[in-house]
Parts: sequence; structure tokens; C-alpha cells
Amino acid sequence: MRRSPCLRYSFVMAWLSLPAFGRRVRSHWRALLTCIVFVSIAVFLMLTRPDALPESEALDVPVATSDNAPLRAANEFEAILDPSIRSVALFEEAGRVIRHPRCMNCHPRTDRPTQTDAMRPHLPWVAAGQDGGGGPTLRCASCHNADNFEPSGVPGNPGWRLAPLNMGWQGLTLGEICRQIQDPERGGMARDELLHHMREDSLVGWAWHPGGGRTPAPGSQDAFGSLIEAWIATGALCPE
Repeated sequence: MRRSPCLRYSFVMAWLSLPAFGRRVRSHWRALLTCIVFVSIAVFLMLTRPDALPESEALDVPVATSDNAPLRAANEFEAILDPSIRSVALFEEAGRVIRHPRCMNCHPRTDRPTQTDAMRPHLPWVAAGQDGGGGPTLRCASCHNADNFEPSGVPGNPGWRLAPLNMGWQGLTLGEICRQIQDPERGGMARDELLHHMREDSLVGWAWHPGGGRTPAPGSQDAFGSLIEAWIATGALCPE
């Protein structure tokens, strides 16, 4: 005897309405929904995770070694009778400070400073901003305080900032730097201003007191200033 379609439909619906079957269906749906949720979270995390920071590498630019031998005193060059030759020799000795990483790191030719004796790109990533003191959302003073913070090794100075971009020295020869710092069209200073900056500026002076286990610039700021003064007095001539 054949069952009518209505009878078969009634039988199926009655079977589906059994409590045990309903529990199995609900259990399967819960498992499926749980799986979907976990997969969705995993996909979201993969798509939104931050990119790994690039490994910083030393810049391929000519830089002085981080030697800490004392600077020669300015009067030691008086034996050079030709003033032109003496002037160049004085600046070359001063150049041991100018091209030292303590100075060069703050004179990049890009918007990003470098750090360490190897002159690696600064981490975290920071930019000079319009005034050399950092961008609007991450100022240099956010991390660099008025003094070195020895527990963390973060250097500090009240005027912590980068040199203007037109005073970028990295990648230049000492002769090119010499001509640049005297060229007003490229941010150069008058000679009296330059001497004051080199001899008196406390941020320049930080190079001899860098803290954090860093190699200081050779000599002292006073000895460096004396070399610059003698160089100016002999005509402020530049190496080739």
C-alpha cells in the first residue's frame, strides 16, 4: 500500500520534531557557527597585523671612525709656515669631530636621523618635521628629555633636534662640508656665528657627553672650538 505524499510529509515533520533530533541539529549548527567565528577572527588578525619593522642597516656613506684620541691643539699647527696649508690642516683636525657619528647622526641628508656608531636609521621611525624637532604626532622631546636618561640610555638635551636639511652632511667629503657650512645659500653661517655654534652650543657639546655607553667625540668642545677659531684666522680654507 503506497503512502500518500501528505502522509510521508507528516511522518518526516514528526521525526524532525523529535527532541533528540532537534538537539543534534542545534549541536551541529553551534559547531559550524563556532568554526566560522574562529576562522573569521584568524583571517581578520592576518589582514590587520602590523608589518614587521625593516631591519636597520648601516648607511653606505663615508664616515670617520669613532676614535677617541685627543685632538691636536691648535698651537701645534703653528710650525706649518704657509697659512693656506695650515688652515686646511686645522680644518682636517677639526673634521675628526665634524665627521664623527655623534655629529653626523644629527646631520642626515634625509628627513630621518641615524643612530649608533654604525649610523643606522633611527628606530623607532621618526621624521625631522618642519623645525627639526620631530613630526606633529611624535616630537623628539617625547623621548629625548633635557638630560641623558641613563636607565634606558636615551640621550637628551634641552635643544634636541636635527640640523636643517640643507645642513645635511652624511655622504659628503670633508671639503664639501667645509664649503657648505660657509655658504649662506645652503644654510651656512657667518664666521662669528659658526665659531659660537661650534664652541658654545650645548647641543654640539653633547657630543662629548653622550652617555649610554656611546663613544664621545674626540678631544673636548673647547679644543674643537680653538681649532675652528684658528682655522678662521688663517682664512677658513677647505680641503679638496
